[in-house]
Amino acid sequence: MLNDATCFKQVYIVCGYTDLRSGIDTLASIIDAKTDNSPFVPDTLYLFCGRKSDRIKGLVWEKDGFLLLYKRLEQGKFVWPRNEAEVRAITIQQFRWLREGLTIAPKKAVREIKPPEHMA
Repeated sequence: MLNDATCFKQVYIVCGYTDLRSGIDTLASIIDAKTDNSPFVPDTLYLFCGRKSDRIKGLVWEKDGFLLLYKRLEQGKFVWPRNEAEVRAITIQQFRWLREGLTIAPKKAVREIKPPEHMA
């Protein structure tokens, strides 16, 4: 489910460290406290990362209750923003980068290269 984010209308990451021993109620209260968003928005995924950075939890409201997702990487770590006060909306592309172990904010913008005029 976490490898295919197309089922989510919006994805948010809760920056900083989250105690992943926390359950649904605590994670929902973190969302409520750190954002103007309600955690009760269907098809919206909220992601949390612990100190080890090799595991994340996701929380999704499904109209009749919460779904709690948990992923632990066997190798590698998630590159996670650590600004404690921030909750950030990310694109599906950024979510894919995060899952692949890349940063969600590339250091350089990709520049379009034009072919030489004699090739056009």
